[in-house]
Amino acid sequence: MSRLFGLYLVTPGTPMAPADLAAIVERAIRGGARLVQYRDKDADPATRIAKAEALLGLCRARGVPLIVNDDLGLAARIGADGVHLGRDDPDPRLARARLGPDALIGVSCYADLARALDAATAGADYLAFGSFFRSTTKPNALRADPALLRGARKTLGRPLVAIGGITPDNGGPLIAAGADMLAVVSGVFDAPDCEAAARAYTRLFPTEDSR
Repeated sequence: MSRLFGLYLVTPGTPMAPADLAAIVERAIRGGARLVQYRDKDADPATRIAKAEALLGLCRARGVPLIVNDDLGLAARIGADGVHLGRDDPDPRLARARLGPDALIGVSCYADLARALDAATAGADYLAFGSFFRSTTKPNALRADPALLRGARKTLGRPLVAIGGITPDNGGPLIAAGADMLAVVSGVFDAPDCEAAARAYTRLFPTEDSR
């Protein structure tokens, strides 16, 4: 099964010790998370390095890739498996040149199919669309329609990630529309049982035999 399929766990910016963050992520991986993104816009550089390194050690031990959000320098410094690029980040070609041919390069495409096409042409490994629902992480994000996933599936030839307010109750139609992965922050991290929450998302995806 492709590693770009299933639950895509994105960390919140909530202050917590590196070991505590890694412990939550480990439970989510036990619940089925197949890709982890370290995302933290507010921590100081030393804290970001410590958290990213703690997550990388955990993810390597569990065989799950770790992606760093927005910070190409941090991804290169710790030897992360890849980087996720937003609107104001470097071109995917520059990220590829710095991280190497095997790095996973993801690009946020919001609700913009033309941006997604440019990113695919530039060598992005996956394309992320959203927000599909109201998100506590980005409450003012532009809303995307599931029809966008159907159009992207037909034209782009890349794995697609859906993000934004996704729950186990509303995620199924996004997978049916073409999402290969559901990116989730609060749906796992705010849950009383992170492993059970991750498992609820994992159950939305078809098994290898049924794909």
